[in-house]
Amino acid sequence: MNREVIIATGNGGKLREFIQILSGLPFTIKSLKDYWDPAPCIPENGATFYENAREKAQWVFSRTGAMSLADDSGLEVDFLQGRPGVHSARFAGEPRSDRNNIEKLLSMMALCPRESRQARFKCALVLTLSSTEEITAEGVCEGSIGYGMQGSNGFGYDPVFLPDGFSTTFAQLDAPTKNAISHRGKALGRLKEKLYERFF
Repeated sequence: MNREVIIATGNGGKLREFIQILSGLPFTIKSLKDYWDPAPCIPENGATFYENAREKAQWVFSRTGAMSLADDSGLEVDFLQGRPGVHSARFAGEPRSDRNNIEKLLSMMALCPRESRQARFKCALVLTLSSTEEITAEGVCEGSIGYGMQGSNGFGYDPVFLPDGFSTTFAQLDAPTKNAISHRGKALGRLKEKLYERFF
């Protein structure tokens, strides 16, 4: 059995994580760039991670007819009352830049004491199977925000996020370790379980 799934992201880092974690399933993984070049910027008008993921998955499905998997994820910082949240990717405005987002975050937290730097990454996944059926999964990784960027792996806020139980940032971890504990890794793990229940 072989099925095609389009990953509704133009983010190369996310795509690599999807492919790594979903390996072993009998699905052909495609990206937006297999259908559009350049990859389209899909609208994200939702108030929650789930709403944004669902909007992106349905956008791709409605134009391709193929199963479409989208995530929306972001960083919630307690000191900033949950920001940047759903605005994580565009926190510092346009044009989008991981470095600019991180610099803005660290600037806003300059006076935040060590004991109040708690944060978490959240991920919501939506796999659109048809016009009426979808599979969803969520994942959370608790941690804290460091004082500067460390590490060259990963993307987004990874260089400043220290997951609970680790003294290193996401960007200092190898891919298998990060995928085992990350918000996206947990969400994709739950999605894999649901896919086995649904198809196998």
